[in-house]
Amino acid sequence: MNSPLYTRPFIILSLAQLFTVSSLGAFFLFPLFITGHGGGKADIGIIMGAFSLAAVLCRPFISGLVDRAGRKKSYLLGCLVMILLPLAYLLFEGPLPGFYLPLLVVRILHGIGLALCFTASFTYAADIIPGERLNEGIGIFGITGLTGIAVGPIIGEQIIRHFGFSALFLFTSGLSALGFLLALSLAESYQPVSPRPSPTFFQVMFRKRTLTVAILASLFGFGLSAAGNFVAPFAEEEKLFPISLFFLSYSAAAILTRIFGGKLADRVGEEKVIPPALILTGVGLSALVLPAGNPILAVSGLLAGTGHGFLYPLLSALALRGEPIEIRGKITGVFTGGIDAGVFLGATTLGYLGELAGFRAIFLIAGLSLFTGLAYFKFWFGRQE
Repeated sequence: MNSPLYTRPFIILSLAQLFTVSSLGAFFLFPLFITGHGGGKADIGIIMGAFSLAAVLCRPFISGLVDRAGRKKSYLLGCLVMILLPLAYLLFEGPLPGFYLPLLVVRILHGIGLALCFTASFTYAADIIPGERLNEGIGIFGITGLTGIAVGPIIGEQIIRHFGFSALFLFTSGLSALGFLLALSLAESYQPVSPRPSPTFFQVMFRKRTLTVAILASLFGFGLSAAGNFVAPFAEEEKLFPISLFFLSYSAAAILTRIFGGKLADRVGEEKVIPPALILTGVGLSALVLPAGNPILAVSGLLAGTGHGFLYPLLSALALRGEPIEIRGKITGVFTGGIDAGVFLGATTLGYLGELAGFRAIFLIAGLSLFTGLAYFKFWFGRQE
């Protein structure tokens, strides 16, 4: 008989995650703020990439904090940052060059807050999910995040059109405040009790399986950077409305995948499902090179979202399965940090590529990154047999 999954802490944490990720999702439209103040594709890459770079560089400290101070305290601290930092964007007015460096500083601090929230929340979830339902549990927990990715841009687009970006920044701050309030009622899922020295972040990262997951996560993140940073300005340039159609299709497909396919990998193993998930994500991103139109925008989102729906919990479960609780924060940090590293590299390099060759080149290279991940996984898994 399976252990219960839908406990009170699981439901509260999921709802808190819904609000914090909705706050993040609304910022998928932030490239429109950049272009509205005179920025180009390279500026989008640099400014959006700074967010992810900060999340990468702070991961060793954050992961250790989650294992030392506890999951709940770390999550609450991250929420506080996510409440305060959107308010700082209210200060930026006029042409982009006039506030470029202060904006980068704000993006960096904002990225640190998100890294805290993600690392702490997924580690907390891994603590309370029964081991035999790990893929299913992480997948279902992630549904709230995927919902936030859809809801944030949908509501955010309407707020921008009717009230402007200042209202958007107040809205995102309020969403994070709701996540903070919900998380206050949670009990801590893990308190360190062993006096033994714990392995460092880098010792954990360079273990063979963890490093493999980190590389795959980086390639996944590289592809995600195209979806999160360049779909909105691409759709605006091609006069495709609503812009949020892609994000709605993406999230809907990923959610349905989690609901109806969540138990699949727990039955057959992650190694059987990861290859088709990589293919689906890669094909979905590459589809945006086709002649622009709302049907292509929707189909691209559906395919990439289906792949994402499988891939995120698969890689997370592959990294965490069978690992001791006292290093799960570091393992989660390596995994989520790998995604952020890929997002940073994608945002910066794809931004410059877009300046030279246009948006379609961005989506082609992003799709190829997932096929590179497929080749690497086949190579790594073949050596394990």
